[in-house]
Amino acid sequence: MFSPFDPFRWALAHGRHLQLGPRGILMAIVNVTPDSFSDGGLFDSADAAVAQAILCLEEGAAIIDIGGESTRPGAAPVSAAEEQERILPVIEALAGTTDAIISVDTYRAETARLAVAAGAHIVNDVHGLQREPDIARVAAETGAGLCIMHTGRDRRKLPDVVEDQYLFLGRSLEIAREAGVAREAMVLDPGFGFAKDTEENLELMARFGELFGFELPILGGTSRKRFVGAVTGREAAGRDAGTAATTALLRVAGAAVFRVHDVAINRDALAMADAMLDAGRRVKAREARAGEPAGQDRS
Repeated sequence: MFSPFDPFRWALAHGRHLQLGPRGILMAIVNVTPDSFSDGGLFDSADAAVAQAILCLEEGAAIIDIGGESTRPGAAPVSAAEEQERILPVIEALAGTTDAIISVDTYRAETARLAVAAGAHIVNDVHGLQREPDIARVAAETGAGLCIMHTGRDRRKLPDVVEDQYLFLGRSLEIAREAGVAREAMVLDPGFGFAKDTEENLELMARFGELFGFELPILGGTSRKRFVGAVTGREAAGRDAGTAATTALLRVAGAAVFRVHDVAINRDALAMADAMLDAGRRVKAREARAGEPAGQDRS
């Protein structure tokens, strides 16, 4: 039976891997875009993006997620060539000067292929492999780790938020398996904020454990999302404390990876959540020992 806290060896490109489960892992967002909803324009040059990525690594990120096209509602699409022009120099620079695990945030198969060739280890597709299904074949052929995200955009959703997860991600997993992606390469993302209103996002958090029926690790991407603002009354730039609260809550619920803008505050939130989980394990171990037959050797 799958347990989200048991070790899971996430297989990545270039012979790398990450152990998920026992400790929460941070994926830092670095958008090389002028129009992302929170940090658009802050890191839209290669030098600025690389500097931000290095800062995130110093603050505790295990993964740097590089994106070249905004996914905010209403954002203008960019061409594949423009996306690649934005992100490939950043990936090449990070791969050449750091030991970072690098993720590319794209739904385009060719961009993913070029990014992995440039040094990326993970492909992160916010369309769940369903916009360009060949991206799954790229992951299979390159050995890249694959983040598969749920979205409600441009489709009719089921009324029940968890049933819709199983409908959409079930199809995504079919695409991945048909392309030959190994189970140990896949992580799922329920897509907080992608055509989900505040109540749907909160219900998804409350019912998070139901997603482990997929028997795969799950990434939580709540950072600065609109529903965090709806609850806290904060604009995007002021939502990091609210994000950290969701990080702690989702970690206790079993999430393995957390995609965030502010690494430091979420690192602390994860440290507290993991410390509490450790304490719970110690309590269970103590209770189990107390239930042993008298005279049992406890050495």
